[in-house]
Amino acid sequence: MRRSKISIIGAGNIGGTCAHWAAAKELGDIVLLDIPEKEGVAKGKALDLACCGPIENFDSRIIGTSDYKDIAGSEVVVITAGLPRKPGMSRDDLVQVNTGIVKSVSEKVKEYAPNSIVIVVSNPLDAMVYVAWKVTGFPANRVIGQAGALDVARYKTFLAMELGVSVEDIQGLLLGGHGDDMVPLPRLTSVNGIPISDLLPAEKINAAVERAKVGGGEIVKLMGTSAFYAPASGTIDMVEAIVRDKKRIIPSAAYCEDEFGVAPGQKGKGYFVGVPAVLGAGGVEKILSFKMDATEKKFMDESISHVKDLVGVVRKQFPELA
Repeated sequence: MRRSKISIIGAGNIGGTCAHWAAAKELGDIVLLDIPEKEGVAKGKALDLACCGPIENFDSRIIGTSDYKDIAGSEVVVITAGLPRKPGMSRDDLVQVNTGIVKSVSEKVKEYAPNSIVIVVSNPLDAMVYVAWKVTGFPANRVIGQAGALDVARYKTFLAMELGVSVEDIQGLLLGGHGDDMVPLPRLTSVNGIPISDLLPAEKINAAVERAKVGGGEIVKLMGTSAFYAPASGTIDMVEAIVRDKKRIIPSAAYCEDEFGVAPGQKGKGYFVGVPAVLGAGGVEKILSFKMDATEKKFMDESISHVKDLVGVVRKQFPELA
């Protein structure tokens, strides 16, 4: 049986850890790519990881490179390339820098892996997935942003810590933009079928939501760098759903128009917003819409508005992406 090929652009902490998780799950052969100046890092991490195969019993071909020709034939391309926000850097500055990076990467993906499904991890996520979509020209179902998988994982983790139960028994959902823009849905959160509101007071549920919103910032304060284990894990959860055609429902930044009132009736004028998406061999195969109560709808509308503002910054700085 043909093995899947997964290419990861950016060999930093998140990219290297994505390669680690993908290899451990034996999802396919892996290409870890970075710019020529960092080719040694990509090759070194790939070689180090390959040497884990005999110990961890996985049999994947793993290469490091700076040559985009090596991503040819990829089933999935993960884009982690980009700079973290630095002290004194405005949101608009970060958008400008990372739009340039993601634009350049996306042009290469379009050229060398035109049939791939693209998962964007670069920040600010809600704008960068839009950039990848515009530049590649791929159908919207083949361009996805990773944020919800991470945000929900944090939310479930903090609830499990509070309750003293296994994370495997927490079911939950968050929508909207990444981080501060996420939309909490305690009404749809349960513990092995028991509504979370029957087990925790509202203030503790809200505390878990708020901690999930700033989870990345909390980690930066603790270790001086952005999180990478959980973001990479969430990304590879999406990759696995695609390469194994699992039809998993994973909160993802997916292209929406009529869904959740993002851009009703505006064909081709939608935005990428965090929604429950069915991920399989076709990428985003379906978006699961549902009725929201007034409070949830208010939060969702605010989140969508912020996504539109971010994309507006991209369009202003790069008119060719409008």
